[in-house]
Amino acid sequence: MPRMEKKEKLLIIAGSGSYPASMIKGARAAGVKHISVLAIRGMTSRRLRPLVDEMFWAGIGEGRRYLEWIQTQGFTLGIMVGQIHPLALFTTRFDDVSRSFLDGLSAKNAHTIFGKVATTLENAGIRVMPASCYMDECIPGCGALTQRVPDERELADIDLGYKIARQICGLDIGQTLVVKEGAVMAIEAYEGTNQAILRGGKLGGRGAVVVKVAATGHDMRFDIPVIGINTIKYLRRAGISALAYQAGRLIMLDQAQVIQRANDLGIAVIGIDSGLPQAPTRP
Repeated sequence: MPRMEKKEKLLIIAGSGSYPASMIKGARAAGVKHISVLAIRGMTSRRLRPLVDEMFWAGIGEGRRYLEWIQTQGFTLGIMVGQIHPLALFTTRFDDVSRSFLDGLSAKNAHTIFGKVATTLENAGIRVMPASCYMDECIPGCGALTQRVPDERELADIDLGYKIARQICGLDIGQTLVVKEGAVMAIEAYEGTNQAILRGGKLGGRGAVVVKVAATGHDMRFDIPVIGINTIKYLRRAGISALAYQAGRLIMLDQAQVIQRANDLGIAVIGIDSGLPQAPTRP
């Protein structure tokens, strides 16, 4: 099939959760005219359909189907947003293209996998933008967002957790640490943030803190730190008393709901000034 002449068309590769819808609304508000979604069966919400011009569906392992469609659409810009459950790598049936794609990676983590996806898109003439683009209203700044601020003990744990997390996240292991009274209870691994929170809470009991960071030089095209109302549910289950994040370098979905629920539960939420560049909000 011949390749279309390129126009200003935005491709959003959408995983699960409310992140893709928030980005679509932000892109429309910024004046983006044509938006297409590459939707993953079993993950992407069908509620996105009224918000976009087109949705193309395929299974996560159908790499050949995805590529053949992308190569005929003439996209100029692309963004990857939403959650892709890491266990899909071990439970999915992959076609030859996807299998070759994964077999070429000596290490399999968010940066290697999504980095290679980004390279594949750019080889097709698509400029891959930071996953923070069009998310102006979802990037909180410095200071406490909640009525309760961390107490002296929590601040000490946050400080320790932040120092350790800055070193750990550079190893591409994970972005989240759970700390209590000067001891690290959990470091996020392949299970993801929520399960790491539960694991840390189980070990430390009530009153632990969670610190979530992005590495210096973190590639904001993918795997940008994200929290939302579901995060607060896991914090409550784990008995976490405070959550700290890097100001300007994290997406907080449904921010008003997150802050209200944290207030209701007495969980302190605070942004730390990292001194690092803020995530970009425009191409």
